[in-house]
Amino acid sequence: MARRALVAATSNPGKLEEFRTLLADLPLRVVSLEGLDPVRFPEEGSDYAANALAKAQAVADQLGQWAVADDSGLEVSALGGAPGPLSARFGGAGLDDAGRVAHLLRTLEEQGAQDWSGRFVCVASLVRPGLDPLMVHGECPGRIVTPARGRAGFGYDPIFMPEGFDATMAELPPGEKDRISHRGRAFARLREALSIEMSV
Repeated sequence: MARRALVAATSNPGKLEEFRTLLADLPLRVVSLEGLDPVRFPEEGSDYAANALAKAQAVADQLGQWAVADDSGLEVSALGGAPGPLSARFGGAGLDDAGRVAHLLRTLEEQGAQDWSGRFVCVASLVRPGLDPLMVHGECPGRIVTPARGRAGFGYDPIFMPEGFDATMAELPPGEKDRISHRGRAFARLREALSIEMSV
């Protein structure tokens, strides 16, 4: 069966690779934005679903292709659910992953927080011109740990220990992370919905 192109509406190379891995068993070829016509993306807000849908819709509308996007974030109990949908911008512009991790740990320590529990949340959207969008949701509960541990993954993975594990997301083998992560759980639902549609 020919593999349909599916444009990943992200500039994050870590997400792109996870998209490809998580959808590898479907007749889809996940492609990056590189080399395609420039896409004008709307400014992101504070709602996962709206952000994910807007990004995928922008690609589908402007390039006329199937598109997939997600919006995900880390919600920390002691911070009232922050940084949440603002996770990629937490601490201000100019910070890289390590800088945002350091900012989060410093914020918790400065507040004297006792409860370092939290969860990763992911909402993914797949938009196909002329069809209703698919929207899925996934969560992974756990807690924040310090110091950062592990060299795999990206974002806050080195300081997040999933519930039931003694390793951070950045220490887990890729297959295990894909099985239990917020993005892995969301994309499992997306694969299920797509498999049903594509088999009809």
